[in-house]
Amino acid sequence: MKTKCLIVDDEPLARELIRGHAQKLENFEVVAECSDAMKALNVLREKQVDLIFMDIQLPQITGIEFLKTLKHAPKVIITTAYREYALEGFELDVVDYLLKPITFERFLKSVNKYYQMNQEDIQVVPGNSADKSVDEAFIYVKENKKVVKVYLSEIKYIEGLSEYVQVYTDKRKIITKTSMSQMEEKLPSENFLRIHKSFIISVNKIEAFTANTIEVQGKELPIGRSFKNAVLNMLNFSGSVSGV
Repeated sequence: MKTKCLIVDDEPLARELIRGHAQKLENFEVVAECSDAMKALNVLREKQVDLIFMDIQLPQITGIEFLKTLKHAPKVIITTAYREYALEGFELDVVDYLLKPITFERFLKSVNKYYQMNQEDIQVVPGNSADKSVDEAFIYVKENKKVVKVYLSEIKYIEGLSEYVQVYTDKRKIITKTSMSQMEEKLPSENFLRIHKSFIISVNKIEAFTANTIEVQGKELPIGRSFKNAVLNMLNFSGSVSGV
């Protein structure tokens, strides 16, 4: 699975350098490049981003100020020519602080640090359920220091929160350390649907939907703009719904 990256820098040559470094790594994918924080915010709303390469000196609002506004920010590597911001950057729990000009060796060191920080001691473990019906199929989810058996038929929806996900079931809520992409890979696509970068739903639990939302057992969840066509196709919708 590739790490999806966002590059935020108002200097085209700086973006080109980071992009070039990232393209040397097979498991890295640059999903977008932005020249300012407001454009970056739009990308974060529409796309899955695992790691941001963020310059500090940006138009309108600095990278540091921007990061302070994010409630559930992806991992961040600061890229800047100004050493004096290092302490403030680390107080925001950034992965690393790269001083320009950035060599590939130094870039690679930061990437390795990202992977070390992102290692998951709590994982989603698939149950041995290939020969079981949907009602009997299950996954094992590690929560704190114990492994919890979760039947797929009991899952209502899943919400992503930074490096954690919350699994809402008929009985309770389970919090586990994994990514939405990894969780999505573990679930059968015929029964579960990614409707937003932060939400996966159980198709069997859908009660109603509009062009922009899906109601799952009384909970109204948003459909992300980039997921809209795939979601409506999955639901075999071809009629007229308000907002389409």
